[in-house]
Amino acid sequence: MATPIIMPKQGQSVESCIIAKWHKQKGDSVNVGDMLFTYETDKATFDEEAEVAGTLIDVFFEEGDDVPCLTNVCVIGNEGEDTSAFKPASEDDDEPAAAAAAEEAPKAEAAKPAATVNTSGDTKASPRARALADSKGIDVTAATPTGPYGRIIERDVRDVIDGGLGASRGAGAGIAGTGIGGKVRAEDLANAPAAASVEAPAAMPEIEEVPITNIRKVIARSMHASLSEMAQLTLNTTFDATEIMAYRAKVKAAGEKLGLENITLNDIVLYVVSRVLLNHKDLNANFTGDTMKYFSKVNLGLAVDTPRGLMVPTIFAASDKSLNEISAEAKKLAAAAQGGTINPDLLQGASFTVTNLGSMGVESFTPVINPPQTGILGVDTLTTGIREVNGEIKTYKKMGLSLTFDHRAVDGAPAARMLRDVAFGLENFSLMLSK
Repeated sequence: MATPIIMPKQGQSVESCIIAKWHKQKGDSVNVGDMLFTYETDKATFDEEAEVAGTLIDVFFEEGDDVPCLTNVCVIGNEGEDTSAFKPASEDDDEPAAAAAAEEAPKAEAAKPAATVNTSGDTKASPRARALADSKGIDVTAATPTGPYGRIIERDVRDVIDGGLGASRGAGAGIAGTGIGGKVRAEDLANAPAAASVEAPAAMPEIEEVPITNIRKVIARSMHASLSEMAQLTLNTTFDATEIMAYRAKVKAAGEKLGLENITLNDIVLYVVSRVLLNHKDLNANFTGDTMKYFSKVNLGLAVDTPRGLMVPTIFAASDKSLNEISAEAKKLAAAAQGGTINPDLLQGASFTVTNLGSMGVESFTPVINPPQTGILGVDTLTTGIREVNGEIKTYKKMGLSLTFDHRAVDGAPAARMLRDVAFGLENFSLMLSK
């Protein structure tokens, strides 16, 4: 029995997802648990596994397509089963049914035809295919479509390039392009003589061209908007880390007996920030340009480095949670973000963000605000400080803090007071635990 596979809905805020990669192709056998395709939201990447066994008898979308949630993506069943009832409504529905009839014809009646050049003026091609063809100076109609329903996809254009059919706009290309801007059209390919083989210089470096992922594009847009639309300023300070290091040592020695998490220095910073921000409402806020949105609780964003790029999951109502609860939730969110399984609903709604580069030895940096928040705190590395105690020079461990704030919404003095209060809370952590 044919079973359609839908595009899952990851979180209430997600309306569509992009197919990043197919792990199975049409006609492949499928077992329960096999990975079918990888898909992306604007925040995270997920893998869709098969819940039924059979054959992948139809595929409705290709890599790079933006698919509405709950839409049929493919069908698993037995070879020869009709899948027309599962096909999503699309522009292809207005075309003649000749392609579908040809698909159902017995394969034994004819051998696989040789590749032909598509000369149709009404060419269906994916956005990635068109972009690649344009970047290489090739008319997209030069490619032989292999995508669903006769659509030209990226690999078809790459086949043209790899087969020596691509041409540059300069001399020595070997094929004269008659299209707009010197592009090589289908007619040029058909009439072109065999090109002589030209070896590349031995010293020519290899270049890998990789499409930008959807997540990277979102990060790029967000960071560009942050720096181009905000008046950002960064304040730096240091504090005596003696007390938090002593507390951390106690947790490592006896925390397991008390059922505590492996509380880190960063967890301690998160805890203190969640308490201090309640007294600095302009930094526990979102700025829209026309209004300020103040939060009654602290929804603390946690910057996480992942293989897919920067993600910022949210510890909601962190100001109501204990240090142990914050530590446990921070680890859980970071693991989900790094594994690509985090719910997109947990990647929004923060009122302030903390980002830590101290583990990489960074002594001071300028963190970039995550819009529409009004501030972000950077946590720096531990260094050795020197001070005078009763006439003697003593060394101690200090840690740096870097606060970036949006000067449109917050003035320098209030931001400095918030930074001072965080430093004071960390230097007097035993007192902060009572809050």
